[in-house]
Amino acid sequence: MDVNEAIKTRRSVRKVSDKVPDRETINSILESGRWAPNHFKTEPYHFEVLIGEGRQKLGNVYGNINIEQLQNPTDQTKEQVYGRGMEKAYRAPVVIVVKVEPSDREQVVFLEEIASTSCAVQNMLLTIHNLGLGAIWRTGQPSYHEKMKEAFNVSENGLVLGYIYLGYPVDESDPPKKRSLNDVVTWTENATRQ
Repeated sequence: MDVNEAIKTRRSVRKVSDKVPDRETINSILESGRWAPNHFKTEPYHFEVLIGEGRQKLGNVYGNINIEQLQNPTDQTKEQVYGRGMEKAYRAPVVIVVKVEPSDREQVVFLEEIASTSCAVQNMLLTIHNLGLGAIWRTGQPSYHEKMKEAFNVSENGLVLGYIYLGYPVDESDPPKKRSLNDVVTWTENATRQ
C-alpha cells in the first residue's frame, strides 16, 4: 500500500475479534515503531505487549484507579467500578502499552521524547492498517497516574503515554471528518524584521 493511501485510509477501529495476531505479525508492528525519528538518538519509547491473561495487569490498575476516585463507596460499588476497569483491558486481544523513558542527558527535552514516542505510535498504526488489522490509540488521565507507572515499571521521570488496542477488525469504521487544508495551513512568503 502506498504510504499516502495508508495515511488517508487508516481509521481507529474500536471493534475487533478475539483472534490474536501471531507473534511475528506483532513484532513487525513493533519494529516499525523502532524507526521513529528521535532527537539525539535517544530512542525513548518502550513497548509492553499484553495478551491473554497478561491484560489483567492493565485491568487491575484501571480498576484500582476507579476505586480510588470513589467517595465513601460500598463493597458493591467498588466491585462494579473495578469490573469496568478490567473490561477496558479486554477490549482487544492485544494491548500494547506505550511508555516513554526519557534520556537523562542534559540537552534532551522531555517534550521531544514524547513527540518521538508519538511518531513511533503513528508508524505502528500505519503498519497495523497495512497488514489488514485494526487498532485504536487510547490515552487519558489513567495513563499518567502513578499507579500505572508503578505497574509498568516506568521511572519517576517516565510516562505511560497510552495504549494501542489491536486485533482483527469486525466492522468498518466511518472515515473521520477533517477540516480543509486551507483551515489548517498558513503560508508565509515574506516577513519583515521588527
